Amino acid sequence: MKTMDWNRAQAFLATAEAGSLSAAARQLGLTQPTLSRQVAALEAELDATLFERVGKKLVLTETGMGLLEHARAMGEAANALTLAASGHTQAIEGRVSISASDAYAAYILPDIAERIREEAPQITLVIISRNSLSDLRRREADIAIRHVRPDEDGLVGKLVRESTANFYASQSWLSRNERPKSMADIAQYLIGFEDTERFAQFMRGIGIPATEDGFRLVSENSVVVWEMVKRGLGISAMMREIAERTTGIVELFPETEAAKVPVWLVTHRELRTSRRIRVVYDILAEELTRLT
Repeated sequence: MKTMDWNRAQAFLATAEAGSLSAAARQLGLTQPTLSRQVAALEAELDATLFERVGKKLVLTETGMGLLEHARAMGEAANALTLAASGHTQAIEGRVSISASDAYAAYILPDIAERIREEAPQITLVIISRNSLSDLRRREADIAIRHVRPDEDGLVGKLVRESTANFYASQSWLSRNERPKSMADIAQYLIGFEDTERFAQFMRGIGIPATEDGFRLVSENSVVVWEMVKRGLGISAMMREIAERTTGIVELFPETEAAKVPVWLVTHRELRTSRRIRVVYDILAEELTRLT
């Protein structure tokens, strides 16, 4: 029986899920010509056309659709094998990747990384800054700091703290503007987040009459938003442990009950047996729990 080359199947799977050769090549760390050759080789091996080009996108043919679930099953098996092997590694060395929101990655993790470097100098830390959830089962990260409880099979999570968030402005902004008396007063000064429609809807839900086209400063990155707040360009919400580390920042409504933001530390069940990942996980848990 002929055995399928996993590299070719992986190239097919990545291309099918990404929708383009360039995106799939970036995901796999390959050049686009290399990936294209692997997909072409698989089509030649199977004597079948797996993709057709529609505009700038690659779309699966009927044959490709029929093979996709089999390729996904192969991918899950390969990931499980990698996870099992990583879980049995006992050396406190090698790479450990941590996924966190951009604000946590920029303002909270550097201090914790300093301790990890001191206590486990042979570990290479990879900090992944992203506001979407990393897929730990596919090894997009070894450990994730999330603000939602994990519900995927195979993951274990620990609620390390219950953070709070409120609205803040800089002292320089307050020196030029009258201090808002209620949250309803801050709509025109808010720095918006993408997507603005969803953000405005959320603001209206907590009593702030925001509109999608009412924001004059917008970013998808909370570090960018916070830097603009620090420079007196507007008002934004931020978690208290970050705001209290920032000089020149004033909490606008300290008497108002703050929004609760859970902080979960998540990893894959198999990786809990890896010493290097366990060391990093335990330090993260200890440091995040003690944040004031």
